[in-house]
Amino acid sequence: MTSKPTLGRLIGSGKEAEVFEHGQAVLKLYRSNIPKRSAFREAATLAIVEAFEVPAPRAIGVRQVGERWGVLMTRAEGQRFADALNLRPTMMPDYMREMARLQLACHRHMAVLLPSLKLRLRENIRKATVLGTARQSALLKRLVEMPDGDRLCHGDFHPFNILETSGKVSIVDWLDAARGEPAADVCRSYVLMRSFDTTWASTYVDAYATESGVSRDAILAWLPIVAGARMAEDVPAEADTLMAMVDGA
Repeated sequence: MTSKPTLGRLIGSGKEAEVFEHGQAVLKLYRSNIPKRSAFREAATLAIVEAFEVPAPRAIGVRQVGERWGVLMTRAEGQRFADALNLRPTMMPDYMREMARLQLACHRHMAVLLPSLKLRLRENIRKATVLGTARQSALLKRLVEMPDGDRLCHGDFHPFNILETSGKVSIVDWLDAARGEPAADVCRSYVLMRSFDTTWASTYVDAYATESGVSRDAILAWLPIVAGARMAEDVPAEADTLMAMVDGA
């Protein structure tokens, strides 16, 4: 649907999108270089997730503003877990345990309507030419040997994407959701969180392992693969760390 809504106050901004107030809802407006299909994909994902009763915004529709496309959705309120962790570092174990329970709640759902996480990892490793052909071949061979999985994986699960107010939490930014192996999704969280704080990342893996019964080793077995795929995402500040993960350093 093409429309020219009056954008409200800017309440969030990231690499790929900005979030604006839109009455009682919000409009997540992708930047002009992001293709139209991204808005439709996230709206469809939110509709799928809604059926699982996972704490997430609900899609209302897709909107076009000038050359940009966005998703109109219900508003997620509250403080980001990342901000709470910075304000109350002594409570980190509690926040990490709550995060682990949230991600585990996602992983309990079968997500057959979502794209394959393994396929996405494969394509991103192929795109990450900086790895070199030898590393790419080794990672792709290793990926084939890993389990497929069919669980709901958020794909961008970290403390900046979890909001809480009055005991109510909401998980936002579902563009990268897929069906796959939970351990791979947790490993992705580990890689993303390491770029913010290595202690957060390590503590989180331990918390998820405790809550789920999945071993830390099983989660980190995905590390070279996930790190290699991450290198396709244009994150030069993380390049050296990611390459070290790929090489097992």
